[in-house]
Amino acid sequence: MFNIVIFGKPGSGKGTQANFLKEKYSLYHISTGDLFRKNISNKTKLGIEAKSYLDKGDLVPDSVTIKMLENEVLSNKKVNGYIFDGFPRTQNQAESLDSFLSSINLKINATIALDVSENELITRLLDRGKTTNRSDDQDIEKIKNRFNEYNTKTSILINFYNKQGKFYSVDGKGSVNDITLRLFSLVDSLI
Repeated sequence: MFNIVIFGKPGSGKGTQANFLKEKYSLYHISTGDLFRKNISNKTKLGIEAKSYLDKGDLVPDSVTIKMLENEVLSNKKVNGYIFDGFPRTQNQAESLDSFLSSINLKINATIALDVSENELITRLLDRGKTTNRSDDQDIEKIKNRFNEYNTKTSILINFYNKQGKFYSVDGKGSVNDITLRLFSLVDSLI
């Protein structure tokens, strides 16, 4: 099994590239946003609990998010590997993921960050906001706040995974196809 964590700042193309990686390598794509929506719409116990936090504008606690992720992995065991998109976002989540995977004899093989300048990302997000009507993609201050969240919390994961020899950065500038080819080249060299 080959398991990947893909991360990068908002607008870096994580979701798009995760789908390409999923298709090419037959990986099971786990997005925390999709997990929340699935559990909430199915009114699972975890979904109801997550919704209670989201309705108040609070972050869903790690314990709930991690349990959803564990359930998703355990419910989809017959795969070639997993691609984790949007998780982990903090060192605590990364440690929990490592511990859980270890308990079922799996591990993260690679973490891949899509590297794009914040100026480029602002342009991308504002463009995306025009077509998707996502309010968080239409306000520069909200965008910068999301970058700050990433810079203060998620970027710590670079050191965490670097110490394990599992961190890789891919240039996220250029056409979608160019970025995809760079990712495929990296993953092919690791398998």
